[in-house]
This record gives sequence, C-alpha cells and structure tokens, in this order.
Amino acid sequence: MGRLISKTPLYRGRSILYQAEIELDSGVVVQREIEAHGQVVAVLTYDPERRTALLVRQMRGGPLVDGAADGHLLEVIAGMIDAGESEETAARREAMEEVGITLGALDRIGAAWSSPGVSTERMTLYLGAFSTSDRTASGGGLADENEEIEAVEIPLSDLARLQDEDALQDLKTLALLSALRLRRPELF
Repeated sequence: MGRLISKTPLYRGRSILYQAEIELDSGVVVQREIEAHGQVVAVLTYDPERRTALLVRQMRGGPLVDGAADGHLLEVIAGMIDAGESEETAARREAMEEVGITLGALDRIGAAWSSPGVSTERMTLYLGAFSTSDRTASGGGLADENEEIEAVEIPLSDLARLQDEDALQDLKTLALLSALRLRRPELF
C-alpha cells in the first residue's frame, strides 16, 4: 500500500506548495509537488420558474498563464470553506458574496478531489434553486480578496447549448450543469 514518507513546504502564500516523498504500492519512492490551500464548495444557482442560471465571469490565473486570450471563464459560484464553517454555510455565503442571492435548500451532488495528482483540494458540489426575490444584493465578490466578479444570468437552454458546443471550460460548471440536466431535464 502507498504511503506518505515526508512532506516539506517549498512555498507559503495563499497556498502551500509541498515537496512530498511518497512510496508507491510497488515500493518505489517518488517525489511529487502537491499544492494545498483548503477545501472548497461550488454551487450552480438556477431559477426554475424563469429557467435561468446565475453564474459568474471572472479572470482566472491558470488559463491566463496557460495561454487563454484573456483568462476569463464563465463558471458556477465557488469558494473556500472558512475555518469552522459548514459546507452548506460556505455555499450560501459564496452565493451572497458573488451574485447577491440568498439560497434556501441546497441539493448536494457530491464531493470529490479536484485534481488529486497535484492538489489536496476537495470540492463539494451543490445545486441551489432561487427566485427573483432571493436576489437582495449586487454581489461582485469581495474587494479585500481582489475579486472582480461579473454576475451573468443565462437561460438554461443557452447554457446547455454552450455545454453541447464544448464552449464551457470549467470542470465544476460542466459537472453541475450535467447533474441539473439529469435531475431536472424539463428546465431545458
């Protein structure tokens, strides 16, 4: 059975980058760089009456560094789970911060490692229905976190078309949209 032999921090910032020494199942010892920054939640917010979704568009460093034209992605609401905070509370907080909506009941889709070969991040995924009366603030993210978030309301049929055309480039968005299409096909 594989095991962690040691982990040495190489960098500490918003994330910690570790040099991990790992023994594989075969007994071979390898070195891996592992990024750790905490656990996260993601929620696809949708209005079942108007058949729309409320997503965010923001610049992301990863795509920009990888050569995407401007680094902007259309994606579901997501963020870090604060110390002592439940996953559901974090999802509701992020929905208010990013798009200004108050969420009620959440439909938990599951939790999974985002990129287990290089990261400790585990993401919990939710669907969250809302109505126009639940939009009580402007959203846009937190200034002290340098978030520049644009709330984007889009018909669910258009969002499904973007998925079918391979125009969505964010994995959590693809997963949650697929879940909503399976659970609530009548909305599309």
